[in-house]
Amino acid sequence: MYLCYIDESGTSDIPGNTSHFVLAGVSIPIWRWRDADREIVAIRNRYGLQYAEIHTAWLVRKYLEQSRIRDFENLDRLRRSSEVRKARIRHLLHLQRTGRIRSFRQARKNYAQTNAYVHLTLQERNALVLEVAECVSKWGFARLFAECIDKVHFDPVRAKSSVDEQAFEEIVSRFERYLRHTDETRGQRNYGLLVHDNNETVERKHTLLMRNFHAKGTLWTNIERIIETPFFVDSQLTSMVQIADLCSYALRRYLENGETLLFEKIYSRADRKHGRTGGVRHFTAPTCQCEICKFH
Repeated sequence: MYLCYIDESGTSDIPGNTSHFVLAGVSIPIWRWRDADREIVAIRNRYGLQYAEIHTAWLVRKYLEQSRIRDFENLDRLRRSSEVRKARIRHLLHLQRTGRIRSFRQARKNYAQTNAYVHLTLQERNALVLEVAECVSKWGFARLFAECIDKVHFDPVRAKSSVDEQAFEEIVSRFERYLRHTDETRGQRNYGLLVHDNNETVERKHTLLMRNFHAKGTLWTNIERIIETPFFVDSQLTSMVQIADLCSYALRRYLENGETLLFEKIYSRADRKHGRTGGVRHFTAPTCQCEICKFH
């Protein structure tokens, strides 16, 4: 039995505020789940994030209030948290007093997403994310599947589906083929289950899509090894969904900004067969020379 944890990066809306939409799935066999989870928990604990989610996009951004606190890097973690909390309260009160309601709401939302990380410097937060990516790169038992869609080259009329629907169908198809391939190598019939980040906007859509795939198959294959519809879980409570989040983020940042540090770590886990990286695809112009397109 294999579990495939799924999360996304970027917006599926066209044009949206990102040029790419990436849906990533990380598959691990159930007999390795506990070991993998313990490794991630151990890393979180070293950085004082025992009960916090590893949300990569929020971890690696700059927190301006940290740069405004004198000698911030030399403070202990408790003092750092206290100073940032005070700075944020002052900022929110200022926005309220000056009637900047929209800015107040956005700042409050951003602070809620990052409050768990403010005891860490930007350098430490980047080190944390890199350490997790390095850990994942060593999981020989894990496989990465991803559909990376360049929305400039996506035509929903021609595709007869939306961006996120195509991405989901591709992940399902590749995971299904992987399960069949493991039969050949292990001499046993393997099954899989999809575990999806809880997202109200896609939960019903992807559930109905999966029911249709079970009944009629995808564009590429019948579904025989993936059981049930996706299980939707709270990513704050599920370490492996957080790994899928990191992978989708790393792929998107590589394709949009040329950032290779995280990409090179997680891409080593992409599903490969006969020297080709079939597990990860970049849907874009045929002239693209990125590492994904070269070896797909």
